[in-house]
Amino acid sequence: MKKTNEHETPETKTFESAFERLETILEMMNSGTLSLDQSLKFYEEADQLIALCSNRLNQAEQKVEVLLKARNGELALNSDNQPETNDFSPTKSSAC
Repeated sequence: MKKTNEHETPETKTFESAFERLETILEMMNSGTLSLDQSLKFYEEADQLIALCSNRLNQAEQKVEVLLKARNGELALNSDNQPETNDFSPTKSSAC
């Protein structure tokens, strides 16, 4: 297992490093060897990592959505010359 930088901040932590840390935490919590206090500490860390991963995935989805919409013409760019993104609201799909 690759060692991640435990001193990364939420702003610099990549999706991959956050996900890898989540896997490590899950393994430790499933081992049954942690005390209650250790489990709570890891649970809190995992909760923050889940929020970070969810946010990064949401951002990626927004970018892909805009890129797909712009396939019929030029890529829509913002003032920083980056692909334009929009807030994403998941649509509720009807149950089959």
